[in-house]
Parts: sequence; structure tokens; C-alpha cells
Amino acid sequence: MTRSTMTLVVVGALLAAVPAVRAQSLEPRSYSNAPVGMNFLIGGYGYTEGTVAFDPAVPLTDAHLHTNSTIFAYARSLDVRGNSAKFDVIMPYTYLSGSALLAGQPRTRKVSGFADPSLRFSLNFYGAPALPMKEFASYHQGVIVGASLQVSAPMGQYDASRLVNIGTHRWSFKSELGVSKAWGAWTVDVAPGITFYTENTDFLSGGTLKQGPLYAFQAHLIRGFRSGLWVALDGTYYSGARTTVNGVRGSTELSNTRAGLTVALPVDRLNSIKFYASAGTSSRTKSNFNAVGIAWQYRWGGGI
Repeated sequence: MTRSTMTLVVVGALLAAVPAVRAQSLEPRSYSNAPVGMNFLIGGYGYTEGTVAFDPAVPLTDAHLHTNSTIFAYARSLDVRGNSAKFDVIMPYTYLSGSALLAGQPRTRKVSGFADPSLRFSLNFYGAPALPMKEFASYHQGVIVGASLQVSAPMGQYDASRLVNIGTHRWSFKSELGVSKAWGAWTVDVAPGITFYTENTDFLSGGTLKQGPLYAFQAHLIRGFRSGLWVALDGTYYSGARTTVNGVRGSTELSNTRAGLTVALPVDRLNSIKFYASAGTSSRTKSNFNAVGIAWQYRWGGGI
């Protein structure tokens, strides 16, 4: 394998790290029930920083990525044949900076723009009937079982002549199964999922980047309070996502665990604020990141 080919494989791993950060997000209460016809408008800010591991044969070391992102989202609760469902769309705008040493010489990259938008549809097919606001007031959660499909479109910032971009120039499809069980004020959520990626056929001006599936398992322990405040301890394990560039398979593959904390508190009847933070706890490849953020949510409709 030539040095230039090995470098392409490693750069593929670097590019894969940006969408992988989004794929490894921790989301408690993703399958909770809500009154039919309710709308949610979300605006937020998130910061991530972390390291990226490379093929040992390539002289690229001490690589770090930093992102500052604003996130805009809209969601609506639905009635699908008597079961509660939800549709949401997410549009992030990101400022990314990265640095590394190539054969001992520093290299940097700074770029900003829209990241790939995503659409998600989730359906609770057990334990969460579709209810109007009046009936929802007397609803008490037991066991909820649901599933979701999230699709990310290749519409973000992408320059095929550059090594690091915000957009990925490929589609991704994440399918997930969610199970949630409530015991009084406590709730446990678990959600295994898998993300598939299409090929990027314009990688470094005409190359082909492939990435294997990313497997993930989330778990959340949630404590609710009468005031509407809730707190969640979050954890996830994810693996896979090995890259192949121009037919050459890389030697790095993710096998990481993360832990986090989420706190959501109501401001008034229509507004709430959520804070979150997470950090890597173990990594087989030394690819890891930390994340903090805040999100504001406004809701309307559904008979509020």
C-alpha cells in the first residue's frame, strides 16, 4: 500500500468522525407519548471536542476536532391508526476547526456551513395510544415499545477538494427500536439501533469512500418530578463504522462507550429548557469526544 493510499484511508476515518458524533448522540425519552396534534419548535447550541485515531502506518498524529453548532428543529405528534407517532426535521449549522501533525508538521482546517439535515419518523406500536389532550391528562405510562427511522440527506457544506468538511456527500439511514418502562416517578429507556451509509463517490475529487454500519445501544435512567422537571443518566455503546477508501480497507473500527447527564426544566406552560453533557468513558481506537449543549423548546397546538 502506498503512503498516499494509506493517507486517504486515514482521512476517510477523519471525515467519518463528524457524522459519527451526531449518530452517537444520547436522546432520553425519544419514545414518550404526547397529545395528538402537538407541535414542537426547538433551537439549541452544542459544542463538541475530541480526538480521532488513525492507521498506525500513516504519520498523522495528535488529531483534534472542535465543533460549535446551532440546531433548529421542528416536530409534530401524530395519530397513526390509533398509535402515537412523531415526525421531526433537524437542521444544524456548524463551525468546525481541526488540527493534526502530519510527519511532525502542523496542519489545520477551519470551515463553517450547514450540516446534513435529517428527517425522522417514530411510531409507538404498543403502550402509547394516540390521545387528544383531554384524554391524555389521565394517561399513565407502563411499557412503551416503538421504532424509528431517521434519514440524513447529503445537503450540507462539502468541498470535494478538501480533506475535512461538515457535510458528508452521502445518505445515511438509522433504524432504531425503543422500549420504555415507567415505575412511578422513574423511567428506564433502552434503544438499540443501526446506521447504514451510502458511498461518497466524490471523495477528494473523484475517489470513493465507503463506511460500514454503525451499531449503537442507548440506555437511560430518568427521574421525573411533579414540577415537570426531569433528570436522566445516559449511557451508550457503539461499534463498527470501519472505512474503505478506493477499495483499501482501514484498520480502525469504533468500539466506544459514553456516559451523560440530561436535565430538562419547564419555564412556563409552553416553554422548556434542556441542558445536556456527555463524555467518552472508553475507546478501543482512542477516537473520543466530549459534548455539552443547551436547547430551548416551544410547544403549541394539540388542544393546549
